[in-house]
Amino acid sequence: MATPALSDDYFRFIWDGRLLASGYNPYLYLPSEILHTSIVKEANLTQALYEGLNSPHYFTVYPPLNQLIFGVAARLGGESVLVSIVVLRLFIIAAEIGNLWLMNSFRWPQYLQKSRRGMVLVYALNPFVIMELVGNLHFEAVTLFCVLLAIRGLMSLPKVPYLYTKSAVALGLGASVKLIPLIFLPLIVGKIGLREGIKYSIITSGVLLALFIPFMSEALFHNFGKSLDLYFQKFEFNASVYYLLREIGFWLTGYNIIQSLGPLLSLTTLAGLSWLAFQRQNLLEKMLLALTLYFLLATTVHPWYITTLVALGALTKHWYTVVWSALLPLTYVAYLSQPYQENLRIVTLEYILVFGCLGYEFFLKGIDWEKPSSL
Repeated sequence: MATPALSDDYFRFIWDGRLLASGYNPYLYLPSEILHTSIVKEANLTQALYEGLNSPHYFTVYPPLNQLIFGVAARLGGESVLVSIVVLRLFIIAAEIGNLWLMNSFRWPQYLQKSRRGMVLVYALNPFVIMELVGNLHFEAVTLFCVLLAIRGLMSLPKVPYLYTKSAVALGLGASVKLIPLIFLPLIVGKIGLREGIKYSIITSGVLLALFIPFMSEALFHNFGKSLDLYFQKFEFNASVYYLLREIGFWLTGYNIIQSLGPLLSLTTLAGLSWLAFQRQNLLEKMLLALTLYFLLATTVHPWYITTLVALGALTKHWYTVVWSALLPLTYVAYLSQPYQENLRIVTLEYILVFGCLGYEFFLKGIDWEKPSSL
């Protein structure tokens, strides 16, 4: 029954949901542009909701399945923000129950079998995960559920080949909540082969596009793409490699080079994914590395982003994700001032410890790329 204390994203969830529940396409309307129109009254978009929005001048970036959840919460919540919050939270709790069941049901590699339940508890009882997902209403929990379903389908491929279709559908549903699972497609293609991988990618993309169909309009992709472009070329928070390169850019040019650095780092991530796709390590390990690379090169890393990383770290018995989850709540210090101001000393401490732990696990302790696994 609690209102999220460390995130105001739920205001946008309810705003979008009320638009959808009232028959309006949430991808077409800037909150700041419709504030004084009849739409506000028809969709019960109150002044209090508007004042809570952290991005009233940006189009929504939440994919279609997420919008559907918002719409259900708005419909059931009516005029009550608290009831809508509870409905949203019930979706997340249900997904988390499913996540724990799926993690415990995997055919774990022999070398991890004895510690399986303990590693699942590393995710299940992590205070950071509980706070960010259930407490602060972030839908990485639902995305993770879909990703784990997709992995489970791929694990069954040698015995039941047709399950790759179900796996592809699950990954498409995950991308329809958060787009991030799409980065796993090159790795999956590398596991199941080019021919089957193309089919898998077509099904995954088809599911995502099919869910966009009810919202389809000429302005949809322009608005959605514009907001994504702003995200990659304007937003900065809790970055690591990017902040170092940004300082070098300031030194060389005298201004912030994010507009060129953002795309460059994205291309570097894509190159890293392509390399990982051809490695023989098990799929879970490669997914962990891919997501780690993505976040280390990102311009924006909000705390809740790495909850999926914590789950993958538990499944592969890597501890740097737990260290990272323990340090990320410190980044909320930035919001003690208005407008927010990051404490770069805290960010530096965070990444020194994360890189140190990661370096130990992958370089000093070593990673065996030939290690056999059913995943």
